[in-house]
Amino acid sequence: MVLNAWQKEWNRMQRMEYAYIHKGRFKKNSKMTAFLSKKIPENMQNKLNKAFAKAFEVIFEKGTSIIEKTYDKESIDERFRDYKESADNKGDLSSLRKFPKSAGSSGNMNLLLSGGAGIGMGLAGIGIPDIAIFTGTMLKGIYQVALNFGYEYETEEEKFFILKIIEVALSFGKKLDEENSRLNRFIVDKSLPDDYEREAQIALSSASLSAELLYMKFLQTIPIVGVVGGAFNAVYMKKILKYAKLKYHRRFLLDHKI
Repeated sequence: MVLNAWQKEWNRMQRMEYAYIHKGRFKKNSKMTAFLSKKIPENMQNKLNKAFAKAFEVIFEKGTSIIEKTYDKESIDERFRDYKESADNKGDLSSLRKFPKSAGSSGNMNLLLSGGAGIGMGLAGIGIPDIAIFTGTMLKGIYQVALNFGYEYETEEEKFFILKIIEVALSFGKKLDEENSRLNRFIVDKSLPDDYEREAQIALSSASLSAELLYMKFLQTIPIVGVVGGAFNAVYMKKILKYAKLKYHRRFLLDHKI
């Protein structure tokens, strides 16, 4: 059987997704993590959970329009239409790979912003107050990935999709497998789960973030040493945006040709 370009791109996306899931099947805890676990205040993770949840709530209610002022939405929309027309007319791999390449370029700029902000906060010995900056930069990155594949982000369905991406991106083991499959079903069904409540999903996404960033945020509260913790903002941002690109790429291919 001879595969067309869309099918070849689908297979490539599937391989990248498998590699992401396979890598996340086992979580490795470093010696530093084991050491820091004895030093972190008991209530710090709870504070992180609340800080992330508050950031999501505020941005979803009134912050998206502010985030949109930091990039040219119309330009991204126009570029997507041009790329889509080219892909429909040519149907070759070169035209199809412009979409993930463009999404990746947008993400790289947000990685730089995240790392820079985190290092700056680390030098000052400020950990938790940068949660709003991190969350805003993360959502900006996901919004840009969505636009590069032709999707918006304002509806409740899209907010669920984004929150679920964040939750699953930082999961490990059996949960990663199960929730990735659940997200893939949503991509096909396009309907919210019967038991969906935004507050509950925000809590799940916030818990994933705080569990992964807990040790780095603690380091970030220590002047000078906090530079190390702040730099890890970009590491986690990269992981989230990589997974977001995979999920939007899957949606795009399913919705258009596969």
